Amino acid sequence: MRALLQITACLAAIGFAFPAHAVTEVHWWHAMSGQLGKNLEKLAADFNASQKEFRIVPTYKGNYTATVTASIFAFRSRNQPAIVQVNEIATATMMAARGAIYPVYELMRDQSEEFSPDAYLPAVTGYYSDVAGNMLSFPFNASTPILYYNKGLFSAAGLDPAVAPKTWPEVEAAAQKLRASGVPCGFTTSWPSWIHVENFSAFHNAPIATSSNGFSGLDAELTFNNALLVRHIGKLVKWQASKVYDYSGRGASAEPRFQRGECGIFIGSSATRADIKANSKFEVGYGMLPYWPDVAGAPQNSIIGGATLWVLRNRPRAEYAGVARFFAFLSRPEVQAAWHQNTGYLPVTRAAFELTRSQGYYDRNPGAAIAAEQITLKSPTNNSRGVRLGSFVLVRDAIEDELELAFAGKKSAKAALDAAVERGNRLLRQFERANPDR
Repeated sequence: MRALLQITACLAAIGFAFPAHAVTEVHWWHAMSGQLGKNLEKLAADFNASQKEFRIVPTYKGNYTATVTASIFAFRSRNQPAIVQVNEIATATMMAARGAIYPVYELMRDQSEEFSPDAYLPAVTGYYSDVAGNMLSFPFNASTPILYYNKGLFSAAGLDPAVAPKTWPEVEAAAQKLRASGVPCGFTTSWPSWIHVENFSAFHNAPIATSSNGFSGLDAELTFNNALLVRHIGKLVKWQASKVYDYSGRGASAEPRFQRGECGIFIGSSATRADIKANSKFEVGYGMLPYWPDVAGAPQNSIIGGATLWVLRNRPRAEYAGVARFFAFLSRPEVQAAWHQNTGYLPVTRAAFELTRSQGYYDRNPGAAIAAEQITLKSPTNNSRGVRLGSFVLVRDAIEDELELAFAGKKSAKAALDAAVERGNRLLRQFERANPDR
């Protein structure tokens, strides 16, 4: 009898130690380090604490390219995560991997989780949806370029520190006054192709390529070597000679120059707003992207950068229930609003934007609403919906190679853009041949 009681006690202890339903782990590979990585990990922790069935496990895999590459190799060895963070310019590449991806609209439908594309900002849904309007990946971190300026340098140059330049002629005039007052660089910009080709074209409702910038098919051909962009790049080349504009390199390499006070105006990602504010020893002003006022219909709307969350196939069914539940959690207005406010990324849902406004965040943080207002300025057109071109990471490299030759005075603006289009189209044809069934 005593032995029986001991066995019963042991079984009871085992029952308490191991719940009847084990927690399902869902692995999420991402490309966010530093403070952004900490904010991402907090999202996972908050979701994990909100329920007891699933556990999101975030893992940093390096930059976007490294993260996507790692996911591809893992998929081939059947060791892929359920969720992977992919930057926006790799959207066409992910779409081509039909057997590997589980479209988000299908996932949410299959798991009976509420999910409406209408809840998201049109400039966001448009970028990551197919021609039928079905969302293929889950919007996560979205940004768009905006204008920053140094109010102290504006005052010293006799400019109104309360007014941001709105047009390119106004930027030129302000930058000339800044240079005359002794500022080493009138204005500079980051991410050359994203700002001066992709967003410039969208903001002026001009096409990057045929087939609705690639949204309608892989047969798209680049067309950005048009008169409008040739004029714009030509102006930058001219301004470069007198440092009214000063090229600072690729990526985000221009941002520190603005923070140090070397350049009076900076055009860069809205997601760097908090970083700029924290590291600049002067009052920062904010404005929308400049536009050429003689272009009919300008300004239109800017397009986004950043990344989305893609779901990979061939994971256990239970994991997909967790992914869908996690995406529903991320869609909550209070979750999206906190992510937006803590990181500087756009609020990707309308409700999060309105909640942030009602909380007084924009009143307390001037300039924080500009990015959302800019991408919702007008309804997106085929020219301002975004860019969906195969191998666009490589195409962007070709564009920036040629822009640098123009800025260095080694090619005219037209010759540089013609060469960029020719090189880019070769890459597009290679991608098209590699994906004949799309």
